[in-house]
Amino acid sequence: MFYLTIWMIVGILSFWLFKKSAGTMSFLKPNILSIVFYYSLFISSFIGSLLIALDIDRHYMINLLGDDRFRYIGFYTICFVMVMMPLSMFFVTKLLGFKPEDEFNAYLKKPVRVDADKMTYLIYVGLTGLGVLSIAYTVYYLKAIPIVELLLGSNNLAELRIEASHNFGGSTLIRNIFGLGLTPILSMITFIYGYKTRKLKWWILFLITFPCSVFIQVYDLAKGPIFFYTLMFILLLLYLNIIKLTWTRVAVLGALGVSLIVVMYVFIQGVGLEQFTAYNKGPVGRLILTQIAGYYMHLELFSDKLPLLLGKSMPSSIIGLYDIDQIRSAKLAMEVYFPERVEAGTAGVLNTLFAGEAFANFGYIGLLLGTVYVGVYIQLIYIVFLRLQKNPLFISLFIYFTVNIPRVVVGGFTDFLLNTLWIAIVIVLLSPFVFVRLLEMVRGRWGKRTIV
Repeated sequence: MFYLTIWMIVGILSFWLFKKSAGTMSFLKPNILSIVFYYSLFISSFIGSLLIALDIDRHYMINLLGDDRFRYIGFYTICFVMVMMPLSMFFVTKLLGFKPEDEFNAYLKKPVRVDADKMTYLIYVGLTGLGVLSIAYTVYYLKAIPIVELLLGSNNLAELRIEASHNFGGSTLIRNIFGLGLTPILSMITFIYGYKTRKLKWWILFLITFPCSVFIQVYDLAKGPIFFYTLMFILLLLYLNIIKLTWTRVAVLGALGVSLIVVMYVFIQGVGLEQFTAYNKGPVGRLILTQIAGYYMHLELFSDKLPLLLGKSMPSSIIGLYDIDQIRSAKLAMEVYFPERVEAGTAGVLNTLFAGEAFANFGYIGLLLGTVYVGVYIQLIYIVFLRLQKNPLFISLFIYFTVNIPRVVVGGFTDFLLNTLWIAIVIVLLSPFVFVRLLEMVRGRWGKRTIV
């Protein structure tokens, strides 16, 4: 009863602080902060922390802990994250005079500005070409395409998936930046231009980028990416005022999502119905326990078994300047707790709540400062995009970050310090337009703009 009471008080306080920072927590008006709260924190972290503290989790990963005191340390520190993160957001809101509810609603109603000139189209033709070529490049360097092997009835899909995602033979920069990152954003941009201008040439680009985007989400049999890509398009339709979410539509979308999960687990992977419906196994267990279990392992590993990393898991572009090799805490945790899986080639990394990696580097000080930093970071992103011009590029980037930042919250801390993928994507998308505008300024004239 004691832990349940604390859990409920913390949950209510966290929700209130998030609402004060986001403007709305309604499922009918999703935004980056509400997705962080519901998905990254409440579902993926907070529910599991209560089950673990009450010792009713019965989860195979938590059973590997050598000391039960980390059940309670983990519970209290997750409660701290639940409050401190939105509290940091709230302070930023007040400091910058941000009015979340008014500004978010105004953004939804704001008309979209579309520059439909020839140069803009040519730029996106070139970027589409880069995206398509990068996906072809990815396929070329794969020893086998997991989704194709699935259709052919292969029985070593786990190894093929790890091989495709973690042992990729080509350049991961090309695959991640132009394939996984750029192409989905281009599919949203070209959709907006097609919808607003009603011109066939933009729809052709969309019909190229959309199937490519779907393929790059599912080629390695990862389950999450295609759901998040679907969420991107739901947000896109919502932010363009093409649809309005209702509880009926949310229920239908939820039912479709559950149906797809059933197909993936029961019919494709052959998971039994008992395991599928169990709270500590299958998709439910993966969401509420497996995701946060890695956090508890980080606490134990870097308290009792290994010294703190002291910055060694920071971005390689930073620590490489000091001849320090990068060591990701999630990889170390997997090697220590699941050595047999690593040796068999069926395990990747043990990603979890960002606070785990922050603790692995600098202990409780890292956890405290890291939580404040992530809260400030997310709130600044939210405010900046709401105040930017509402055009196809910025809408698409806003949606991309709205969906991907919550994923990084349960993926690691150092990606919030210097995320080279995000920086590269922004540079690739913005630099052609900056170059063209500078060239026009030098020539002393501006191209014509058609406002739709």
